[in-house]
Amino acid sequence: MKALRTPRLSAGVVVVRRTPEGWRFLLLRAYRNWDFPKGLVEPGEDPLVAARREVVEETLIEDLRFTWGEVCYETAPYSRNKIARYYLAETSTADVTLPVRPELGQPEHHEWRWVDIEEALELASPRVRPVIHWAAGIIGIEEPEAAGSTVRLAALQQGAGQ
Repeated sequence: MKALRTPRLSAGVVVVRRTPEGWRFLLLRAYRNWDFPKGLVEPGEDPLVAARREVVEETLIEDLRFTWGEVCYETAPYSRNKIARYYLAETSTADVTLPVRPELGQPEHHEWRWVDIEEALELASPRVRPVIHWAAGIIGIEEPEAAGSTVRLAALQQGAGQ
């Protein structure tokens, strides 16, 4: 019998921005996958600190306001036993920069977009869609009628479930 390894924790932020047309979500594309800024939590690093760090490293966005507190959503394990923990933050920054990562010699992502909930749900993978539903519920926006997927919610307060 194989021993179960502890899942590796990845932390990120669902970055949202208020526009005259309504709320917009920041999605980043790496190859064919659209997701929110996120990355592995380093040993001894607080997940919220890691999430903020990842946003800055991947987008250069520094003005994050955790308007709704430090609530978070965790995914079920995926891809080589990883769990992604997402926080929700608001920004007023519209311009996103995808900086070149020195270790890669290129940006980590290929494209970015500010999108409404319908486009976010269309672009996102099944793993990311529940995160969008969770964030939409917190910011109080109407979801498209077709958005009725099975969701494993793990809304946690900071520090719970670690």
